[in-house]
Amino acid sequence: LQLVESGGGWVQPGGSLRLSCSASGRSLDGYAIGWFRQAPGNERKRVSCFNSNDGSTYYADSVKGRFAFSRGSANDTVYLQMNSLRPEDTAVYSCNIGPDWSPGTQVTVSS
Repeated sequence: LQLVESGGGWVQPGGSLRLSCSASGRSLDGYAIGWFRQAPGNERKRVSCFNSNDGSTYYADSVKGRFAFSRGSANDTVYLQMNSLRPEDTAVYSCNIGPDWSPGTQVTVSS
């Protein structure tokens, strides 16, 4: 899959952003899907993952209640709605679908 990501940028603390990751018309059925982030000097960490086997969604403790994973109606796009953003959410965010990764998009939260 070729993944195209969008939605990153700069936002003040408390603000919101929505990231999208599109598989360009390819169905996402059956794929493991996840959002990850990597802050400067840190390892890449899992933010949210969707289990296509049972329909469950995982969220890292640090984002529970603030971030929400969703899928588009055409089933070729996934989203990460990020609310109540904090400076510690600053990172490069990437989506992972099956074996493929998006290029990553910068999210910066600062005043």
